[in-house]
Amino acid sequence: MSNHEFSRDYGTVSYKESCFEFLEGIRFKEGTYCTHCGSVNVAKKKEQKHVGRWNCHDCKSSIRVTKGTIFHDTKIPLQKWFLGIVLIANAKKSLSSYQLARGLDMNQKSAWYMMTRIRAEMASKNDVILQGIIEADETYVGGKPRKSNKHDDGENMDTKQGWTKKKPVISLAERGGNVLAKAVNSVTGIGVLEFILRKIDTEGSTLMTDKSNVYQNVERIIKHKTANHKEQYQHP
Repeated sequence: MSNHEFSRDYGTVSYKESCFEFLEGIRFKEGTYCTHCGSVNVAKKKEQKHVGRWNCHDCKSSIRVTKGTIFHDTKIPLQKWFLGIVLIANAKKSLSSYQLARGLDMNQKSAWYMMTRIRAEMASKNDVILQGIIEADETYVGGKPRKSNKHDDGENMDTKQGWTKKKPVISLAERGGNVLAKAVNSVTGIGVLEFILRKIDTEGSTLMTDKSNVYQNVERIIKHKTANHKEQYQHP
């Protein structure tokens, strides 16, 4: 979701109701029920001050749609949580808590609290299985800057890249969907195959890669197409 789409859908005067309705649609997509006893004999509270709450007519409990989520018992408006997720997800580079605080018009400590909970929730979703058209690539990140005049510093120097001791990372991107990445000790064909088997529904999916040798054996487990980056950056 873009910032514009967020403002259109949740930036109105009735944003509170819109946010809770969206959350209810996800939480109760198979039908409303009591999160305490499992009864379906529930009714939504109509009072404005009880938005997002339901009553169970069997166990007499009050049900909060935020129960069991990162929004449970928070005093921060749900709209700010939603906007925070949009800002973090759309950031091209890492977003600091100070930047998030400015974007949400709140103090840095609250922004840091939100950020840690949102990122922890995102990390917990790494058990998803990708489907459809999947684009894979590998890269190297981290390391220390190469010293300009002292090459014999006791480290394995990567003079080509200008950095030392970089960590290889494999990433998988589902077109129009989820993105997964994993730091590995080395990028090898075996490591790539294991990652694909764990994270992709290989039946009916197609893997798009460059012509790197690490993908030379993936045809055995998944439909595979390659792009020559000298001619194109993405397979149509």
